[in-house]
Amino acid sequence: MFPARAAAQELVARGWQVRLVTDARGMKHTDGFPAEIIDQIRAASPVTKNPIKLVGAWIELLSGLLACRKIIKTWKPDIVAGFGGYPAFPALMAARQKHLPIAIHEQNAVLGRVNRVFAKAAGFIASGFERLDRAPNKAKRLITGNPVRSEFVVAREKSFPNDGGTLRIFVLGGSLGARILSETVPAAIADLPERLKSRLEVAQQTREESLAMAQDLYQQAGVTAECAPFFADVAERLASAHLVIARAGASSVSEIACVGRPAIFVPLKIAADDHQTANAEGLVDAGAADSIPEHEFNAEALTALLEVRLSNHAELKERAAKSALLGRPDAGSLFADALIALEQGN
Repeated sequence: MFPARAAAQELVARGWQVRLVTDARGMKHTDGFPAEIIDQIRAASPVTKNPIKLVGAWIELLSGLLACRKIIKTWKPDIVAGFGGYPAFPALMAARQKHLPIAIHEQNAVLGRVNRVFAKAAGFIASGFERLDRAPNKAKRLITGNPVRSEFVVAREKSFPNDGGTLRIFVLGGSLGARILSETVPAAIADLPERLKSRLEVAQQTREESLAMAQDLYQQAGVTAECAPFFADVAERLASAHLVIARAGASSVSEIACVGRPAIFVPLKIAADDHQTANAEGLVDAGAADSIPEHEFNAEALTALLEVRLSNHAELKERAAKSALLGRPDAGSLFADALIALEQGN
């Protein structure tokens, strides 16, 4: 939803009208989405071994397809862009049936299931990373990066925080936090040597059920910390951070690189095709980030790595610069350029 929103902002700024089609899950993230109409359709994943659930999923997708056919008939879009996920399937299928040009954006470093279905038929695949696994050889691919919201582009202009005594860590765990980060990070920080711990300010996205535990650990360790299930000012917090600890979802990786901050990634183990590990690969290879697999992520390992990273401000600043080199603040503009060219037949 975040790359779709950023791309929509760019298109609206150029005078386009945008209509968003999503499902019940996507509707939770539509506040401020720059669309003149937002439609909620039914969609579900048909990837299941349960025959009852499989039938139900196809019924949901058929319902979504019929709804999208009606939208196309009445609203008459010039082009349809899919950003992955099962809500995109009915819209893209309806567009194909009506012979409309389609484009797809893949935010991860591995092409998702729905995007694979439409990859060969799409005018282009815009990819969020240099790496894109499972893309057909004949597909037209453009490396645009992941469109990020304007506040991250603004935050990119802020200098890396100086070595003024305070060290700021920002912890992100995906849209609703991550249990492993909520529980492991406070324990790891509590075990840091006093010379580092006394300087820390931590802002951590923490699952609701882990909130009290995380706050208690920080308080007992004497660490200044703000824990919450959600932060609305992520861009500003990234800009003020010396180090970020996060999952390696496509939006998080792209936003961190856009702002230009060093990171420690903990890729989600159950992510399809291990795409979060692939997402983090570019920053890791560039020396801008570390990546710790879930099965190796524990308080002891994190404490050791944090002690190394936090003890060298000059190296943190260098890693931040390397991160910024991989940031793509113009991704939304590049995607809009390609979409308009496709609609115009170029």
